[in-house]
Formats: sequence, C-alpha cells, structure tokens
Amino acid sequence: MNLAQLLIRSARRDPRGLAVTAAGRQWTYGALAERVACVAHALKSRYRLEAGARIAIAMENRPEFFEVLFAGWQAGLCTVPMNAKLHAREFAYILENSGAALCFASPALYPGIVAETKGLEGLKVVPTDSADFAALGDEAPLPPADVAPTDPAWLFYTSGTTGRPKGAVLTARNLIFMTNSYYADIERVAAGDTMIHAAPLSHGSGLYGLPHIAQGGHQVIPESGHFDPDEIFALIAQHPQVSMFAAPTMVARLVNSASATTADSQNLRTIVYGGAPMYAADLDRALDIFGVKFAQIYGQGESPMTITGLSKADHAAKDHPHYRRRLASCGLARTGVEVRVIDDDGRELESGAVGEVATRSDCVMAGYWNNAAATAAAVSNGWLRTGDLGSLDAEGYLTLKDRSKDLIISGGSNIYPREIEEVLLRHENVAEASVVGTPHADWGEEVVAVVVRRPGGDVKAEELDRLCLDHIARFKRPKRYVFTEALPKNNYGKILKTELRRRLVEEDEGQAQNQG
Repeated sequence: MNLAQLLIRSARRDPRGLAVTAAGRQWTYGALAERVACVAHALKSRYRLEAGARIAIAMENRPEFFEVLFAGWQAGLCTVPMNAKLHAREFAYILENSGAALCFASPALYPGIVAETKGLEGLKVVPTDSADFAALGDEAPLPPADVAPTDPAWLFYTSGTTGRPKGAVLTARNLIFMTNSYYADIERVAAGDTMIHAAPLSHGSGLYGLPHIAQGGHQVIPESGHFDPDEIFALIAQHPQVSMFAAPTMVARLVNSASATTADSQNLRTIVYGGAPMYAADLDRALDIFGVKFAQIYGQGESPMTITGLSKADHAAKDHPHYRRRLASCGLARTGVEVRVIDDDGRELESGAVGEVATRSDCVMAGYWNNAAATAAAVSNGWLRTGDLGSLDAEGYLTLKDRSKDLIISGGSNIYPREIEEVLLRHENVAEASVVGTPHADWGEEVVAVVVRRPGGDVKAEELDRLCLDHIARFKRPKRYVFTEALPKNNYGKILKTELRRRLVEEDEGQAQNQG
C-alpha cells in the first residue's frame, strides 16, 4: 500500500492533466510523477536511506513539497512535514526527535535550520534552490517500494501548546482511510477539479491534497505565499470547481473582506473548515454570502481530519427544528468511525452528558513516535482519547464544549468558555474573544474575558456584561473584561489560552505587589 500510487494512478490516466500550479509555473501529472520517481531513486542511491528512514520537509507552500512528499513514499520512507512558521529551534527539536536523516528546506528556512542543527549527527539539510536538489531528478526512475499498510508514512507533530510537540505516527492505512472518507462524507473529486492550498501543506491542506491528487485534481498554490482574501477570490474566479481547506479565522477574513459581496465566487464548490471553533456569527455571514458551500470536519493530528463532520446538507437544512443546535455542533461520526463520550474511567456516558470525546477507526494513529507512555495514555483498545470535552445528542450529533484543560471550575460549577465566547461575539464591535479562568481565593477560578475590538469600533465592559446576562446564566458571565490589541496564537492560528492565563496571572501578581 504505497501512497505514491495515488499520484502514479492519476499520471497514468491523464499524464497531461495539470497537477500543480505555483509561482507562475505549472506541472502536469506525467512530469510530476516522473520527477518523483527520479528523486525517489536519488534518496536511495545518493543518501543511502533504508526503508522507514525519516525525511523532513521544512517549506512554505510550494511545489517542492509534493515532490519530496511523494518521492519519500515512493522510496519506502517516512515523511516529516513541518510548519514553515516554526522557530529554527522548534525545527531542530522535531528533527532530533524524529531521527530524520535528511531535511529539505526552502531558501528562507535553510540558514536557521542549519545553524540550529550543527550538533545533530547524521542529518543533512538540503536547500530547494541548490544544485544538489535540482540534480535529484537526474537519476533513473525508481518503482514504488513495497510497504505494509501499517508502516509509518507521515509523522504529524502536534502544535505543542502544552509542552513539547509529539509525533503522531500516521500509517499508509490511516491516510488511505482519510482519503476515502473524504469521498464518502464531503464530496467526490473529478480530474481537473481545483484545490487551493492557502492553509499550510504541512497540516490540513496537505492532508486534503491527497484525495484530490488521487483523482487527478489540480493543486493551486497562491503566489503570495500567505492567505490573502483578494488573491483567493481572484483564484476562485480563474479556476473551475474550487475547493479549499480553511481554518475558521480564514473563513472569517474572507467574509469580512471588502471584496466578499462583489467578488465572482461562482466557481467556488466547497470550503471545508475545521481546526478550531467556528463562531455562529461568522458562519451565518458566510452562508449568506456564499450559500451552502461549507462542510465542517472535526479531527486531530492523531486522527487526521476524520472524527465527525457536519455536511453541506446539514448546513442547508434551515427548516429542521434542530437546525441552530446542529449548526453549533461538529456533526455526526464520519463513515466507518466510532465516537463516544466517556468519563474519567473510560465509561461511556448517556446522551447529553458532557465528557471526554473518544474515537476509534482506521484513521487513529499507530501511536506517538518513541513515546510509549504518551501513547498508552492516549490510546486504549484502539480508542483515542482526544482531550476534548463534548456531548452527543440523541441523534448522534457531537457538540464540543472545550479542551479539558480549558474547562473553568468556579464555585464548584463547570463553565465552558466557548459558550461565553459565542455570546461576546454577538456584539458588532467585538472582533475576537477568548475566555479563561484565573485563580481566585474564594471561588477557585474566576471567569475573565479577553476581547479584541474591531478596527474603529468601540465596546465597553458594561455592554458586554449586559449581553452575557441576556443570554447565559449569571454565574457564567465574566467577572472581568480585559481589552487587548491581539490574542496570542500558535502557528496554526489557534489561541494560546495557556499563554493568555499566564499573562493575566502575571499582571495580577504585579498589581498586587504595587498595591502592597
């Protein structure tokens, strides 16, 4: 089960079909498959890499990503894609932890990685603009290696918001299951359909590139190298049958851009969103502007892109009596996936009860790389404990509350930050809001809302307090409102609540010392 067969199949079916467009250049499937086969041979002959060796990818979104990814698989190796926004020291940690023998780096990232990995024996770093990289295509094509379905194919390093990132071992079987689940639950893909990669290829966008490459889809990488709403609208107008994976913050930027209501979006087929909460106000506006072209997925690096999903049909069913509740959920278990809500002892809870979300399927990782203790804590009898809190309704729809570490316990009551954040974002002048708990001598924790105002907008704490009192129980409302210019986020755009709590605690301690 060599994943390179996904590319080979499309190249055989239509070698002249467009595979990748980027930086003003285009690659056909035939040319890409030939280059991949030659690079695979070079990996074996020039670098003497044995089956299962790890090769890392440190690049912004660029066509070389696909070359190295599929060449590694064709040679029977395990790839380690890394987010281009990481610090050089973070790259170094992943390279050391994974035991990577080779790292292909884009020109912008190469110097920092080389400087931070000087002490790593056995690692070679190759820049993509070098003669060495270009010469990899000079070898004769190598046939796909024989690999087992359970062999590691992709080490997916977690974002590490609560400590060092861990490498989730994704096998060929995991990624084939994920690919087929895309067709089963989101949509079929045809040759020539377009996938715009505005989110990192090292993360969700790259994973969802696989279903499109397997069917001869056209991968389009924005030339700007980052997410720009106007550029995305221009690409949508230019290419047919456009799909893209987007974080909720990207969807919000699209719908709130000046071009949203005037741009030609007829070619937009689907935006798959996930990776963080999508707030109701943003989703309502997105549906008003673009129509029913949205599908939500809930997954993790440990079960890539595949736990539950909210289909286009769910987004369209406005006449259903539970429409608003469903829209606030993350949908039903994906095809071939089991989902439970469990207590601390692993017992399944009844419908409506809040507990930890657990999942089992052929998409669940094989374990964490060289971390047996973490694997044992996360996976038992095939069931992955996600660390997310949620509840299942009687119809099987999963509604996430929060990460278990973000739950606020105040005066003995459980308070879920997302519920409060949804209310705060109803205010027209609130751009972003994050709710956390900080230590309180009497209550254990108190609820604090950190708010970012919209540019040119104004909002006062009294207005937000009244808004909360109008929509949620009094004990849940924030005891404090802190206004800031920006919220701390990681490289995937997720708000770092741990960092936010740390800042608030330090500010409180500083004020107490000054008053003392």
